Amino acid sequence: MNKTQPFLILMRSVTAALCLFAMAQPALAQDAAKAPRKDLALKGDAVCTRCHGVDDEYPVLAIGQTKHGTVADKRTPTCTSCHGASETHINRPADAKERPKPTITYGLPPPRQDAKQVDVYFGVAGKKTDTPAADRNAACLTCHQGGKRTHWETSLHASRDTTCTSCHQIHTAHDKVRDKRDQAQVCYTCHKEQRAQNQRPSRHPIPEGKMTCSDCHNPHGSAGTKNMVRDSVNETCYTCHMEKRGPFVRSHQPVQEDCSICHNPHGTTTPNLLKARPPFLCQECHEPTGHRGGPGIFTTPGTSTSSANLVARGCVNCHTNIHGTNNPTSASGGRSLRR
Repeated sequence: MNKTQPFLILMRSVTAALCLFAMAQPALAQDAAKAPRKDLALKGDAVCTRCHGVDDEYPVLAIGQTKHGTVADKRTPTCTSCHGASETHINRPADAKERPKPTITYGLPPPRQDAKQVDVYFGVAGKKTDTPAADRNAACLTCHQGGKRTHWETSLHASRDTTCTSCHQIHTAHDKVRDKRDQAQVCYTCHKEQRAQNQRPSRHPIPEGKMTCSDCHNPHGSAGTKNMVRDSVNETCYTCHMEKRGPFVRSHQPVQEDCSICHNPHGTTTPNLLKARPPFLCQECHEPTGHRGGPGIFTTPGTSTSSANLVARGCVNCHTNIHGTNNPTSASGGRSLRR
């Protein structure tokens, strides 16, 4: 056997292997091209994330940091669950100058300088859209029904075409309306009068973040008035002010009817959230002649007047238990007196 034959055999083997490798390259490349894309945040989002990536000017993939991005939960939605099939948006028609919008949109993009803010597209600022409010809400109500949203269809917000994304931010881990410290700022977008009232000296601790609007109101609607979390204003107030509930031997009728007759819960310039200071608040119902025959003060000799009610704090000098009392004194002169 010639000494060069093993070398020639080896070279032929290497050459054949290289040829086979070169012939296989197009097939491998074609298989790689056909390999399905991997989902990044939601199940089935690969068709969307081929364009919408982590460096997108609207960081939609931040939804992976929310409950909507919990892929282990079978209830987790997909992109098309909220935005519809969006066939023309995914596959742009050849004759289209611009890519069509998704089937369901929740707002147009903001000005370029605000492009980094997630909420301006899906939140309060993104108001311009061709999708009716009912269709936008229907995408959310498909999953979010019952519970606190039972009365949504008859709520004031629904009748004003308020959408879920008017308050909620979906593609962000920090939904402001679900944060007690920031929720009021979202509500103030529409309720500007309450913003001013919450800055008054006598108010609930909303600016401090100890309370928020949803502690008293259910924005999704309720069976009571004013979207209260309970069936009435009083029942809502009693959740914190239980000592005012009673029952008492003698009750103050306005207290039993509606706390807001005397109090403005959003804030006042009068202590104890009163709409006016005594005795003027009391005299809206009680005539000042009710104490006729009492000692006259600041009057001419031989006359009597009830101006004594104006001294110091007025009525509450004596009537301290104005929410109700167990004082057994007769009804003609002992109501709400301290004992």
